[in-house]
This record gives sequence, structure tokens and C-alpha cells, in this order.
Amino acid sequence: MDFQSCVNIKKEWDIVGARQLGRDIARKIGFGTVDQARIATAISELARNIYLYAGTGKVCFETLEDMNQKGIRILAIDSGPGIKELSQVMEDGFSTSGGLGAGLPGVKRLMDDFDITSEEGKGTEITVIKWLR
Repeated sequence: MDFQSCVNIKKEWDIVGARQLGRDIARKIGFGTVDQARIATAISELARNIYLYAGTGKVCFETLEDMNQKGIRILAIDSGPGIKELSQVMEDGFSTSGGLGAGLPGVKRLMDDFDITSEEGKGTEITVIKWLR
């Protein structure tokens, strides 16, 4: 994977920076305003999870382009405590922060591809892709 740019997530304000950068990249690729909003929402959720649960991490962006498809790949990576019950956090309505619980299931619905790996004590890596239709 060849990520063009990353935003380090250390403070709450970094969530906004990641969201804005992702939206800008999506606009340049050619996504309409609705998909830009979906992508920005997914980035916000991923970055907020890093901030809330891991403390620090990064969100990286890659433009995907092959013969007949364009898209954006987003990687959210941290070296936090990891996720103990992956199947539980992927259930709708599950929340450890007292939030709405849209969380990772919401991110999965907003994007076309979703992949998560997490190891207790080592951290979490989430890769999502949105394709231009």
C-alpha cells in the first residue's frame, strides 16, 4: 500500500484535520457531496476511536486507480490496547463510550470494503475503501 498522506491523531482537533483532508482527497478523486460526507463521517468515527481508546495513532489516505475504477483507501492504525471482543464491537448499537453506537458497524455501512485486525496489547488496524460509482 502506498499511502500519500497521514494525519497523526494525538488530540481531539486532529480528528477534524483527518476529516478535512479525507474530504479534500475524495473531492479531487471525483466523489459527489453525498459520498464526500459519507467518507468524512467514516474518517471521523475512525479517528475518534483512536483518540478515545488508543490515545494516539494515525489515519492515512491512498488514492486508488486502475483501468476502470477509482477510489479512496483509508487506514486507521494505533498501538493502543486492542479490541477484546471484535464481534461485539461490530454489533449495531454496541457502545463503550456511551455514544450512539453507530461506531464501526456504521463505518462498515458507509464504505464499500471494511477490514479490521486487532490484537490485545498491540493495537488495531482498520482499512476501509470507498469506490467511485
